Amino acid sequence: MEIESFCAEDTFAIGEKIGKEALPGQVYTLIGDLGVGKTVFTQGVAAGLGITEPVSSPTFTILQVYEEGRLPFYHFDVYRIGDVEEMEEIGYEDCFFGEGLCLIEWANLIEEILPPIYIEVKIEKNPEKGFDYRKIAITKHSGPEGNI
Repeated sequence: MEIESFCAEDTFAIGEKIGKEALPGQVYTLIGDLGVGKTVFTQGVAAGLGITEPVSSPTFTILQVYEEGRLPFYHFDVYRIGDVEEMEEIGYEDCFFGEGLCLIEWANLIEEILPPIYIEVKIEKNPEKGFDYRKIAITKHSGPEGNI
């Protein structure tokens, strides 16, 4: 599915809808260049879960856990991960296979440890359609056979 966003508020609202509909154990991957709106999208997801505390990208801490919403929210930013062993030290499996919602920014860097089923959110700019325009593609992946 592809969704068009024409401003930050649209991107936030798309994330919020996902947060409201999220189920325990779901894993979302978030792919996009710097400055495309990954943090705004994530803030929307958190709002949809009922999280009111400030949400920012955990670039240096790698993982931020929010427990005040209707589900635990595990927000990863793996941009600075050197190798997947660092993810093991964090205890990623408890999050990936837990009862909360897991969102992983830059997940393409840790593809080998992603769970068999996850939902990829890819955000892209298109300057020809405007400075604030974003195309948000949402794709469900299932196992080694690829998309479903």
